[in-house]
Amino acid sequence: MNIALIFAGGSGKRMNSKSKPKQFLELHGKEIIIYTLEHFERHPQIDAIVVVCIKEWIEYLKTSLKKNNIEKVEWIVPGGETGQDSIFNGLKAIYENYSEDSIVLIHDGVRPLINAELISSNIQSVKEYGSAVTVAPVVETVMLTEHKNKVYKSIEREKCCMAKAPQSFFLKDIYAAHQKAISEGIHTKIDSATMMSDYGFSLHTVECGSENIKITTPADFYIFRALIDARENSQIFGI
Repeated sequence: MNIALIFAGGSGKRMNSKSKPKQFLELHGKEIIIYTLEHFERHPQIDAIVVVCIKEWIEYLKTSLKKNNIEKVEWIVPGGETGQDSIFNGLKAIYENYSEDSIVLIHDGVRPLINAELISSNIQSVKEYGSAVTVAPVVETVMLTEHKNKVYKSIEREKCCMAKAPQSFFLKDIYAAHQKAISEGIHTKIDSATMMSDYGFSLHTVECGSENIKITTPADFYIFRALIDARENSQIFGI
């Protein structure tokens, strides 16, 4: 079984939206999270979807799922105090209902510019290597700095990449890592890939394009809108 775990538990303070969390902001009458979910809904290898959502917005999400014919969402679970806690809430729902040999694709609800090929590559990578961390090449110079903004040294771009999503693993492995973190009183791991690396798991990367952005700020939303409009225009005008 291949299950998508979609994290939509953030409040989106950097988006400066006072009315809605960022995942529920609309473009052309459709919420960002719906754009994201549609990729997993339409993918033939995805068997089920679990969404982690802000508790107060669960009913709103249910209405939106029905309106947009999203049928693979099996559970919507409330988020936790931290991102790590929220992901664990979703993993727990999956662990209680599916085989531990299932593949889990952990993805941001506000990362809607993915595609079917990336989802397929994540699944195949987990089957072959036990993990899939989506990454994008670094296209600018990376420098390490010390205190007082002093440059320590520059890093070869060819050896660097930016961690994106999905981040995918066998359920038994990612669930065990979360349990270990909880047993150690840790609740603030940055992301799943960091957690797995910290606990000794070997990670394999899957490359994506630069358009796989996380919509965090107003500027990100404008980029998202431009890319969606460009895709729609290419279909209409055959560009």
